[in-house]
Amino acid sequence: MPRTRDKVLMGLGGVAGLSVAAWQTMFPWLKYDLQYLKIAKKAGEKIAHDVANQRYVIDMFEESAAKYPNKPMIIFEDREYTYEFMNEQAKKVANIAYDWKFKTGETVAMFLQNSPAFVWTFLGLQKVGLSIAFINYHNRSKPLLHTIKVSKARAMIIGPEEELYHAIEEIRPELDIPLYLCGSSGTNIPEGYISWEDLMLTSPGAEICKSYRSSYTLITPCIYIFTSGTTGLPKPAIVNQAKSIAFSKFLTFSGISADDTIYTITPLYHSAASIALFSVMDAGATMVLRVKFSASHYFEDCRRHKVSIAQYIGELARYLLHVPESPEDGNHSIKVMIGNGLRMDIWEKFQKRFKIPRIVEFFGATEGTVAFINTWGKVGSCGRLSPFLNRLNPGKSYLVRYDRKTDAPLRNKEGRCIPCNIGEPGLLIGGIANPELYAEGFYLGGKAVNEKKYVRNAFTQGDAFFNYGDLMYMDKDYFLYFKDRVGDTFRWKGENVSTNEVANVLTGLPFIQDANVYGVEIPGTDGRAGMAGILLKENVEFHTDLLPKIYHHCEENLPIYARPLFLRIIKEMPLTTTHKQKKTDYVKEGFNPAIIKDPLFRVSSETKTYIPLTTENVGQFLAKSRL
Repeated sequence: MPRTRDKVLMGLGGVAGLSVAAWQTMFPWLKYDLQYLKIAKKAGEKIAHDVANQRYVIDMFEESAAKYPNKPMIIFEDREYTYEFMNEQAKKVANIAYDWKFKTGETVAMFLQNSPAFVWTFLGLQKVGLSIAFINYHNRSKPLLHTIKVSKARAMIIGPEEELYHAIEEIRPELDIPLYLCGSSGTNIPEGYISWEDLMLTSPGAEICKSYRSSYTLITPCIYIFTSGTTGLPKPAIVNQAKSIAFSKFLTFSGISADDTIYTITPLYHSAASIALFSVMDAGATMVLRVKFSASHYFEDCRRHKVSIAQYIGELARYLLHVPESPEDGNHSIKVMIGNGLRMDIWEKFQKRFKIPRIVEFFGATEGTVAFINTWGKVGSCGRLSPFLNRLNPGKSYLVRYDRKTDAPLRNKEGRCIPCNIGEPGLLIGGIANPELYAEGFYLGGKAVNEKKYVRNAFTQGDAFFNYGDLMYMDKDYFLYFKDRVGDTFRWKGENVSTNEVANVLTGLPFIQDANVYGVEIPGTDGRAGMAGILLKENVEFHTDLLPKIYHHCEENLPIYARPLFLRIIKEMPLTTTHKQKKTDYVKEGFNPAIIKDPLFRVSSETKTYIPLTTENVGQFLAKSRL
């Protein structure tokens, strides 16, 4: 990290040697890099300091608890939980865990919903050097059992909610670890469980000596965060202590200080919430926490608690726009919203309606090696990948051409990757500046699962990059834009279709709330044909009069190969818990009217509209499509 800082300073010194007019003429985009470096330098220096001094996340919390004992750390359901109170509860947890005599870095699984108890349980386990698997509390059956087993948890703490108990009870015969149940005492604890409440009531509040966790290192796992499992079962991404330190500095780009109140509505088992939590503890700020997202209460919560920094993710902004307009929309204390997944088609509309002074969009992955962040408010961009910034970064990143059949990078005759040109969509591969920090891999699970994420010998023999599996492109000023996940872009009529771009066009119609676009196979044809799940706005009743409007809108705004061949009118948009669209089940259903219960239509160029597709006429359509 110090080497990176020195390179930045040297680079700035070199630029300073040129006149302003000279470098603006030669490299007009360089001004954006210099603006960014002013902010990045502060974050980089903080990370370097904490890495050098082995100041881990638990140390950040304990320092803030000592400095701001009576200040609210968590606001939850209109109750304030001070740093001192959170520390007292964490100490009780630590004393319980101390008696387990687990080794530093061994894992405990937490199956808890958003609450202050989630936070103090995590902190207590960190006090005694344990790693924590954040289990997705929406998982059930096989995926749930898999996440517990693959985490190698030595024990599990389960929240008090009845649905969580039933989820564990379903798989309990296959679990051979102690199960600690919150919310039940010794008199009513179910068989096979240990009362966490009784242990907390009798646990001493003494502080555990810091020497107990002295064997912590930068590569000791802090938490495991599970991928969504859209391709196979969820995989536990390793967030070691070094990456946790980086997480804690991320909100530096939003100007966080001890005076700020942060609002997060994503589940705490997700990396976006961990970034917010760790940043809050580092700065001594306050977090407003909610069990789950509510569009109708989002800005109401922000007003009531005087939120100054708010998070967003995925399609959250679209659902906020769906709430009926109110004179109170712009009445809040938010100075910046930070997150990822704000689509270009609603960016300005969202910012204008809710009077958001500044939007900071970023791109990254929990298990990734680099991240990008848009500090300039450039609409639609998630950061920059300029030659200058890339040269300063010891872990350089690239957009490279890729094979759409294999989703792997294309190679030239020398076997090397081929960088993309400006405006050309490519696969993002991230450099690995400190390979030793990834000695255990990106995921827990062994060499096989990790090797799939490497791109080796990309430009020189022996080099290695992390494959993000995301397609992106750059404009002439090197601003970076997300295009699609690999696999979301499909090929039809010899052309590549971006699901994201088609969805943006469809949502330009005033009666469409959202669109889920994906490719489906038609027997006897090459590639995949476009299909769109259309969610209408609440006050719109579906009528066939809407279909020619969709047809003509697509005809005017999309090339012929990108226009959806099929439509299904859906009643709700299937989303992940992080507000990203689900496509897997839709893709499996294809355009089969015997399976799909939603109103289903196919394009008709003869009548310039979409017409019903039924079990009676689908055979006729298939016969015609093969001609």
